[in-house]
Amino acid sequence: MDKIDIKNLTLDELEKEITSLGEAKFRAKQIFSWLHQKNVSSFDEMTNISKDFREKLANKFKLTEIEIIDKLVSNVDKTTKYLFKLENNYIIESVLMKYSYGNAVCISTQVGCRMGCKFCASTLDGLERNLLASEMLSQIYKIQEDSKEKIRSIVLMGSGEPFDNFENFLKFIEIINHKDGLNIGQRHITVSTCGIVPKIYELADKKMQINLALSLHAPTDEDRQKIMPIAKKYTVKEIVDACKYFANTTKRRVTYEYALISGVNDREEDAKEIIKLLKGSLCHVNLIPVNDVKERNYIKSSKEQIKNFANILINAGIETTIRRELGSDINAACGQLRKSYKY
Repeated sequence: MDKIDIKNLTLDELEKEITSLGEAKFRAKQIFSWLHQKNVSSFDEMTNISKDFREKLANKFKLTEIEIIDKLVSNVDKTTKYLFKLENNYIIESVLMKYSYGNAVCISTQVGCRMGCKFCASTLDGLERNLLASEMLSQIYKIQEDSKEKIRSIVLMGSGEPFDNFENFLKFIEIINHKDGLNIGQRHITVSTCGIVPKIYELADKKMQINLALSLHAPTDEDRQKIMPIAKKYTVKEIVDACKYFANTTKRRVTYEYALISGVNDREEDAKEIIKLLKGSLCHVNLIPVNDVKERNYIKSSKEQIKNFANILINAGIETTIRRELGSDINAACGQLRKSYKY
């Protein structure tokens, strides 16, 4: 019989498993703390439980580990990109970003991605598999252990579409937010989606306090369909309506991510269409100079064009920022380090 991935269990699930072994319920909380606060790599490290009990745990459960196989540190801003190997030799990547207000980690939720966005390197080879909650958690734990610095916030913007792995994503949120785990507040967690409308509504109805970021990237259906296949399933209006529902239900501002591609979506009329879509809603537009991906032909907009685009939105009352380009010297594009390692 296959062993259970113990790090993938919520505290409630762990309590049921521990009591089924004839042990006291409170033992589950002790084990949960060892797993999610102290990040132990073996049951033998759990020194406040008996040797016999540790043997029971080892017989029934496994401790899934991920391995750092490469690490690149930016000479520009100390952004650190990690390449991890999972079981069965799957490869994912994560990024540690250092800000004045604390450290943030960008994690992957899938191995690869099936969304097919034209400007993203992560989608070039399609989806290989979903990540378990334990594998999402382990990215953070390993980075915190390696950097010896506390992680303050999390963004789920690495490889994969989180809402295409919705149940594991929800379990990850429950565990990382738990007071007996890392206890990272929901308001310090941001999830990014390309626009899977039913899941936006479902998340909104849970009334969680996490932040939602939508990868918009074009304000019209015609242009969005050229660069994002998901646009053939859900219209811009449907997606933005879902985001407005999320904002109204949770009272949390939605961030609209917009990767500026020269001559494709950086025109004045594009900015005016965004204003029509978002005016009066609880929102923030984050303009992103598109990453260079050698397999694609897209070129990032000029600094002048980006600034002009931002000013049009700001002058219309749309809160807008231009994302700082972190780790520009270490394969900044999502998926690029993983792809270069594989091939």
